[in-house]
Amino acid sequence: MNEENDKKITLIITGMTCAACSNRIEKKLSKTEGLSNVSVNLQTEKAVFNFNNADDIRSAVKVIENLGYGVKKNKSILNIKGMTCAACSSRIEKKLNKTAGVLNASVNLTTEKADIEYLEETVSENNLLETVNSLGYQATSANNTKTGSQKAISEENLQRYKLIFSAVLSFPLLAGMFFQLISLKPIAEILMNPWLQLALATPVQFIAGWQFYRGAYKNLIHFTANMDVLVAMGTSAAYFFSLYNIFTGGHLYFETSAILITLILLGKYLESRAKGRTSDAIKKLMDLAPRSARVERNGETVEIPVEEVAKGDLIMVKAGEKLPVDGIITDGDAVVDESMLTGESIPVEKSAGFEVFCGTINYNKPFRYKATNIGEDTTLAQIIKIVENAQGQKAPIQRFADVVSSYFVPTVIAIAAATFFIWFFLLSAGIEDSILFSVSVLVIACPCALGLATPTSIMVATGKGAENGILFKGGAYLEQLGKIDAVCFDKTGTITEGKPTVKETNIINNEFDSDEFIKIAASLENYSEHPLARAIVDYHKTGNLYKAENVETIPGGGIKGEINGKNVVIGNNRLVNENSSENPSAKKTMKMMEEKGYTTITVAIEENVVGFIGIFDTVRNGIKETVKKLQEEGIKTYMITGDNKNTAEKIAEMVGISEVFAEVKPADKAEKIKQLQNSGMSVAMVGDGINDAPALAVSDIGIAVGSGSDIAVETGDITIMNENLINVYRAIKLSRATVTNIKQNLFWAFIYNTVGIPVAAAGFLNPIIAGAAMAFSSVSVVSNALRLKKWHI
Repeated sequence: MNEENDKKITLIITGMTCAACSNRIEKKLSKTEGLSNVSVNLQTEKAVFNFNNADDIRSAVKVIENLGYGVKKNKSILNIKGMTCAACSSRIEKKLNKTAGVLNASVNLTTEKADIEYLEETVSENNLLETVNSLGYQATSANNTKTGSQKAISEENLQRYKLIFSAVLSFPLLAGMFFQLISLKPIAEILMNPWLQLALATPVQFIAGWQFYRGAYKNLIHFTANMDVLVAMGTSAAYFFSLYNIFTGGHLYFETSAILITLILLGKYLESRAKGRTSDAIKKLMDLAPRSARVERNGETVEIPVEEVAKGDLIMVKAGEKLPVDGIITDGDAVVDESMLTGESIPVEKSAGFEVFCGTINYNKPFRYKATNIGEDTTLAQIIKIVENAQGQKAPIQRFADVVSSYFVPTVIAIAAATFFIWFFLLSAGIEDSILFSVSVLVIACPCALGLATPTSIMVATGKGAENGILFKGGAYLEQLGKIDAVCFDKTGTITEGKPTVKETNIINNEFDSDEFIKIAASLENYSEHPLARAIVDYHKTGNLYKAENVETIPGGGIKGEINGKNVVIGNNRLVNENSSENPSAKKTMKMMEEKGYTTITVAIEENVVGFIGIFDTVRNGIKETVKKLQEEGIKTYMITGDNKNTAEKIAEMVGISEVFAEVKPADKAEKIKQLQNSGMSVAMVGDGINDAPALAVSDIGIAVGSGSDIAVETGDITIMNENLINVYRAIKLSRATVTNIKQNLFWAFIYNTVGIPVAAAGFLNPIIAGAAMAFSSVSVVSNALRLKKWHI
């Protein structure tokens, strides 16, 4: 296999019916040259993998189609102007065929058209137009009307129509059996007429049930089997044995085959309805974005489709309207409802210079803002992409179900064959009973529920998390989070708000008054972008500063330079000690300030400490409650910070954390995480996602705390969208609830088969009852997963 890279693609696969299908496709794709990190999800009907070039994608599509499944594709015809010879058309064709996601492109010089087949999930028609235009030609879409999804009948509707068709024809067969049981002979004789039964059962078998034959054929020609094989075998056995008995005078079982298909279609219909509800969160997010925007163009305000908004456009938003793209307010102020991003119900006050986001709602006043992120770059689009990716990824617990399902169907067929053999040849049962018992085994054992057990729960849980401002970037993280033993919190920007302010100054040198002292400090710190430096500059309100020379910033220490010909050093205790003489009085003063919880900045001039600046960063909302609840769950809590020990311990005491790693450089935070892991703990790191990137990466679960504007670049496995850290606790509880839900699903999926197969093989289960139980197993698993929609803390 070629070397892995970061190019990833998602394919939508059609025709999968159970876990055996997705498992077989995943195995084949994993063995295909050029592909890596393959994951096929039955629930979302998606295959996700890394690839090296466009040919790898075509190979993947070919593999899937050779296995008897389909890949969702789209077709576009482009009108191309500017071609003058065959070299032009050849050049465009080669460029298009090298585009990832394009399966086939054919450019005709004579008609000046390009006929392109592509994967809509990977490349859009706009991308194709841009590709052609980038070569110097003029391309426009020749598709005047949209087809495909607009005209296609949804899966739910299709299953409904099949169910109604099958039920109408099966009902007389069921009624005939009922009337015979209650001895209404005149009606029973009409409904039990062999030729009428054949006429009713045949359309059910070969029209309503054709999907099972088609699926079975595609599997069998590749020497594999799935649930379609079981259904086709079971119902065919009952149907053709009844057809044989019409001519031999034996008992008819047309009602068995027809009702079985009806029951299975009922299960499929209920399953498709329930599966549709698992992606409600995605649908709600998609519906948040408005379809048009009011933009200022050439001095006038015009309403245009949101797709036509360009970066830099000035957009007008009235009260009560949704924002069409991300941007920055240029004039006006308003109250904006950002609950769709953060899960927080309290609206946020905004004014000029503040960021606003696509899909949020302007509460009260009109304002203008400049578009910064549009299309797929908006915060909302990034959230949707993250949630979709998470729903498409498998949790480790699903691998177990995949392994079982790969061996399951062949084993069931073997058990059904053994059941017939034992009853007919060893126990001397009649041919009718032997067939019915083996049919019951085939029907009760359909592995649909097994394939749905994990992905349905993952889909609902990730959607529920998104609604509450918690973004899981994959099913594996959702599962792993509930297993952690310890949570490490960064201090600045995580436990605290990251908005430090000067609270106290303490001068120990009589040569300087307070104004001069803070002016010198602000003059040097003005050359630094560190948050503590900005706090000092902001504290010096006059804005009249000295010029500094030979300025040097010391990472993790502070800053040095010359002001008015004097050497000035400002920073932490370690840096100042290295550049000044020892002063016992200064140490006493500094310790006193640190005990108040201040981050204490020392100022030294000409190697003498002249004073201290006490800076305090407000503790973030919800951290104290979060720490308490985590500890109640048996999870240990730690603080990791570069701040001095006294200040760190004071902040830790305020929020209830007993274990503190203080004076740790950013680069060394990852080592502290490894120390905890080496002690046998599973560790989650909570940080701002930028400065704490190494620690987030090395931890078992990285939890990035940030606003919606940073969502696309967060480095964590999980992102908390708002500033309330109680969502860390909620995320852990959601993880544990999801794993419990998955285990319940797997239990129900296995219990039907574990109990049902032996009962069916022993001859105690009528095929119709077996069919109803099989259908109910899938519905019960999906319904149980949907209970997570009501989850709350």
